[in-house]
Amino acid sequence: MPRWTSVRVTAGLMAVAVLVACGEGRQTETAESVDRDEGGVLTVYVVNYPLQYFAQRIGGDRVQVKFPAPADVDPAYWSPDADIVSAYQSADLILLNGVGYAKWVGTATLPTSKLVDTSVEIGDRLITGEGAVTHSHGPEGDHSHGELAFTTWLDPILALDQAHAIRQAVAAALPDAEEEINQRFDALADDLLALDEGLRSVFAGIGDRPLLASHPVYQYMAQKYALNLASVHFEPDEFPSESAWWDLNQLLAEHPADLMLWEGEPMSETSSALGELGVRSVVFDPCGNAPESGDYLTMMRANVSRLAETLGG
Repeated sequence: MPRWTSVRVTAGLMAVAVLVACGEGRQTETAESVDRDEGGVLTVYVVNYPLQYFAQRIGGDRVQVKFPAPADVDPAYWSPDADIVSAYQSADLILLNGVGYAKWVGTATLPTSKLVDTSVEIGDRLITGEGAVTHSHGPEGDHSHGELAFTTWLDPILALDQAHAIRQAVAAALPDAEEEINQRFDALADDLLALDEGLRSVFAGIGDRPLLASHPVYQYMAQKYALNLASVHFEPDEFPSESAWWDLNQLLAEHPADLMLWEGEPMSETSSALGELGVRSVVFDPCGNAPESGDYLTMMRANVSRLAETLGG
């Protein structure tokens, strides 16, 4: 059995609870065991890169994990075309992040027996936004950061709960591979627990020190490590408007932060203008989409290293 025991283990590997959208309501369905020959490969489609990474780590060569979102979009706001939706429909399993992530899932016709909502076991730890702000950037167009916060995987323990849901689903579909699946899950769990320790260490001692985020995407990390974090709506590839700078100055009057977390490297002009206000910039990549190099774990470790260097400076 797996060494990891921090989540609640639900009954039965052959019945994986999932929560799926159904019209205006929501209903609970059960993922069915996939009928395949021993040694067969499971086709798994996912809605973001962290789920792809977790599923591949857990399933190894017994799974083929597909994440078809383009590299230049935020998968949370991406809408696939009909051909890609059809590919999702043909998958053996479809892994969802839940909490309102990938809203296209709620309007597409997907087989409920194949859907696995990886956030079901963390429902009591989800964060509700304090209000929605609609804005536009990149090819995704207009979107808002409101309702439930969805970057759950930025808390490594919540990510571990999601990985556990994936382990259950894959083991249920591939019962002949349960032992190797458990072993790979244990290795992933060790890495996520080590990441948690790294973040805990880098944030230790900052107390109530005010921090800023360029976007409201770090809520779960802030909750986990008790960060005094306030968010604005700055884009890495756009110089903020006059009204955005005015809002920031108003915020700094009450929340005198000297560090801003960014999803990507900000423009040098923006960094310089922030520096004049006494605010340094550091990139903490949420890794919702696949990185150009490395993987989820190497990206998170790089985030920790940048934070440690900047906070220690």
